[in-house]
Amino acid sequence: MSRPLAHPNSEDITVAGILHALADPVRLAIVSELLKAEAGLNCTQMTDRLEVDMPKSTCSQHYRILRESGLIVSERKGVELTSRVRLRELETRFPGLLQSILKAHEQETTKTRRRGRGG
Repeated sequence: MSRPLAHPNSEDITVAGILHALADPVRLAIVSELLKAEAGLNCTQMTDRLEVDMPKSTCSQHYRILRESGLIVSERKGVELTSRVRLRELETRFPGLLQSILKAHEQETTKTRRRGRGG
């Protein structure tokens, strides 16, 4: 039998926890991709989308940090663990926070890409 997954109650989610979880660029990319997938994604699907070669254990560790911070909710479907962003709960608790962080990240990424091309 698999052990239960830890998901904090929405009132226990903190800004510090969210910022800590999103301080890692891979986790930031995971959240960004999860927002695009209504039904959620598992680790294998995520590494395919991000086009990164990441061991499943590393991906699982990223998902655990995101889950324990309250950013995502994960559910078992057979042997698979599918996760999605807790957008409704996050928007209720911290309106605009996640979207602001993701928008700023996208702007930084775009700026860095331009510099890399000599622009």
